Amino acid sequence: MASVVDINWLYHKYYGDNPQLRRIVTVHSKQVAKKALEIAEKKNLPLDFKDIYIAAMLHDIGVVKCKANDIYAFGELPYLQHGIEGKKILESYGLHKFANICLTHTGAGITKSEIKKNRLPLPVKDMVPYTLLEKLICYADKFFSKSGDLTKEKTLEEVINQMKNYGEASLKRFMEMHALFKEEGN
Repeated sequence: MASVVDINWLYHKYYGDNPQLRRIVTVHSKQVAKKALEIAEKKNLPLDFKDIYIAAMLHDIGVVKCKANDIYAFGELPYLQHGIEGKKILESYGLHKFANICLTHTGAGITKSEIKKNRLPLPVKDMVPYTLLEKLICYADKFFSKSGDLTKEKTLEEVINQMKNYGEASLKRFMEMHALFKEEGN
């Protein structure tokens, strides 16, 4: 089982020579963890809080292998592949419980048909969150960016507008997650 020490070790191993990217991923992941933990507590979700924290902190570990100059990621692969790379990294350390979260958190998940239709640089398979933990991290992640003000939480309206850019099916998946995790009255 991963611990906070293991997370720090993984961050050091993969981001040790890139303090800017490490800071961005750390701040972003902590914001995602905070939101996910708040939701889990308010909704009394049947999830282990340690698992939520670990999943949130590791969901973007694969960014280091991808290219996104605006966040100091200088890898070789297209940014869209950071989930695939994150899954590989976590599986290489036996962290299978959290590996799929890397794969399924992008957008509101991505289906095989969306990959084919949009000719995305991804394996042609469904990468959609199914478990409660996968859905929670995917949902919380949508409210925070890795560029600009890393601590500013997006409004629901901003997230919905962003999700519209990825098509109706993606927006529908997000809204299903929202129905599951929203606060009463929202």
